[in-house]
Amino acid sequence: MAPIPISYVKVGHIDDVQELRKTKPTIIPERFVRDKTERPTSLTAPIPSSSDIPTINFSKLSSGNTDELRIEISQLATACKEWGFFQVVNHGIDLSLLESIEKVAQGFFMLPLAEKQKYPMAPGTVQGYGQAFVLSEDQKLDWCNMFALGVEPKLIRNPSLWPTNPEKFSETVEVYSKEVRKLCQNLLKYIAMSLGLKGDIFEKMFGEAVQAIRMNYYPPCSRPDLVLGLSPHSDGSALTVLQQGKDNSVGLQILKDYRWVPVQPIPNALVINIGDTIEVLTNGIYKSVEHRAVTHTVKDRLSIVTFYAPSYEVELGPVQELVDENTPCKYRRYNHGEYSKHYVTNKLQGKKTLEFAKIQSKSSN
Repeated sequence: MAPIPISYVKVGHIDDVQELRKTKPTIIPERFVRDKTERPTSLTAPIPSSSDIPTINFSKLSSGNTDELRIEISQLATACKEWGFFQVVNHGIDLSLLESIEKVAQGFFMLPLAEKQKYPMAPGTVQGYGQAFVLSEDQKLDWCNMFALGVEPKLIRNPSLWPTNPEKFSETVEVYSKEVRKLCQNLLKYIAMSLGLKGDIFEKMFGEAVQAIRMNYYPPCSRPDLVLGLSPHSDGSALTVLQQGKDNSVGLQILKDYRWVPVQPIPNALVINIGDTIEVLTNGIYKSVEHRAVTHTVKDRLSIVTFYAPSYEVELGPVQELVDENTPCKYRRYNHGEYSKHYVTNKLQGKKTLEFAKIQSKSSN
């Protein structure tokens, strides 16, 4: 979450995509039409299989059975190294809570526009309702409405952006976020173990971890071949946890071996992806992965995304145990707050924001 709005940014007129869909269902304004090189693959093209995306059984990590733990840790290592994305099943979060957060998120997006606009997202920030990462008047827009909140630590919250409608919205976000926070802490422990590190190394580094939640709503679009629901990007977080709405269209795609692979959600699973922070800490052993969202002609899509990252106060760099003569340091040390500000004040553009942390190779001069 950016600490302050950037008041001098001019973003021009931004159409609300839900309102567009209601009032002009066949019109795609020019700002949403992507350049030909950015457009999704034609709908007639064969879709690559998503069946290879790894699945991690969290109950086997936490069961106390050493054999199950060893096997699942090995699978986690492969998932992080080869994909940077995996789905976690048996994660321990009550399914009724997943239903509740989906219900209040959907309820918020179905409110009248005037009600949602009481919680505006200021340019250069990523809290409130609107479109994030819009930093110029001619920038292409995503076919998506967002509502985002800083959750932890409490000082990053903007109380004026927490809605009272739908009923129990804030209460549900609080309970859900606590459960997802526990999951992130545990996953980081097992990710550390998969690298041969002490399980608590990342939590000790992170200080009071920053956590945010963002709800994305993608209305149907008459020309999904021309637009993107969300521009290609990697996440600046350590871990990202994504819950996809039940019976929604398949919209999330990840870049694997230079092709976009759709992520077919497993019922009641959560999708986890490695963020830029873990790429830096692991010295590139585990890499953040570029991903995007596409739209559908008839079906809408809802996703609820949690970002888990270190405190803004801490300095980060590759873990010393993962740097040696054969694997020299690839990333510089930096203040995480500075990186977070850099991330939210740049448009989403693949993994470009990670250049902030990379040590430039001498051979490239």
